[in-house]
Amino acid sequence: MGLTAGIVGLPNVGKSTLFNAITKSNVLSANYPFATIEPNVGIVEVKDERLDKIVELVQPKNVVYTTFSFTDIAGLVKGASHGEGLGNQFLSHIREVDAICQVVRCFDSKDIIHVNGVVNPIDDIETINLELAFADMDIIEKRLPKIEKKAQFKTDHESVVEYEALMKIKKVLEEGKMAREAILTDEEKSIIKNFCFLTLKPMIYVLNVSENDLNQENHYVQEVKAYAEKQHLKTVVVSAKIEEELSQLEDDEKQMFLEELGMKESGLDTLIKESYQLLGLQTFFTAGEKECRAWTFKKGMKAPECAGIIHTDFEKGFIKAEVVSYDDFIQYKSMAKVKEAGKMRLEGKDYVFQDGDITVFRFNV
Repeated sequence: MGLTAGIVGLPNVGKSTLFNAITKSNVLSANYPFATIEPNVGIVEVKDERLDKIVELVQPKNVVYTTFSFTDIAGLVKGASHGEGLGNQFLSHIREVDAICQVVRCFDSKDIIHVNGVVNPIDDIETINLELAFADMDIIEKRLPKIEKKAQFKTDHESVVEYEALMKIKKVLEEGKMAREAILTDEEKSIIKNFCFLTLKPMIYVLNVSENDLNQENHYVQEVKAYAEKQHLKTVVVSAKIEEELSQLEDDEKQMFLEELGMKESGLDTLIKESYQLLGLQTFFTAGEKECRAWTFKKGMKAPECAGIIHTDFEKGFIKAEVVSYDDFIQYKSMAKVKEAGKMRLEGKDYVFQDGDITVFRFNV
């Protein structure tokens, strides 16, 4: 699908450390602002227990998990929308991602400097959000004069729709809200899509804590969770340093370490799943003796579109999709028994794929 989440935040909040853990890579991570200049992109597997269970039953020669991209973007600072700290360059990198993971520092440390000299997560969040809003407002104020007359005289339908959409967004930004809180029609959303408004992108707060605070909410975490709840946004608590250490371990060692920490799964696994859901992504499977594979699709996609994810020829020549639900496959333990039980369905071009569908596409080119 080529979708990606951008990791953003102030300098020295743990973005690059988190990115190292996500991708098991070694991008530059240093204790000074702007250590990261160019955005680093990493591809991660989306672990799915359902695929593991399918593999147990099918015993294929090859297994392929679906993937998701994370982009590590250099730290923003106050005034970024006006070019401070190479801000314009970094903001352009954020425009290219589909969702935002805003890393928030929720720990104290004498060894790691804070760009503002004091740890204040709410202030940090508002600094980032304000710069994103300023950048969006700048686009709106430059665009409105160009379409205002056409919209007022209704000489061009698209200009009317665009003008109304931009005015709605301008109003919520002036109220100190994000563009995603504006109530837009589908047509309005479509027309303004190319502006790539920063505050229109779905966002999640990643609360970076110390190892000692992993299993208890410190006052910073409590403050941010309450703040996020008011914005109807999700939070994920991680210890970037611990996650980086976990990423260097083999699976068995990792599981033992997690148990010692009293965790069922790593914070990163939770973050990857939440980011996947944030973008409205779901998974369908193909299962055969040669390969079992997970495929990413957007919720609401129909059968031919999902076929096209595998290969464009599948979409062009789509005939039918043989579909089995994950639960039915697990219950009957083989495709043959699923067919005998009458649980395999032949679906046409109007079928909307469901999360967990196992399928074989029939096509003719």
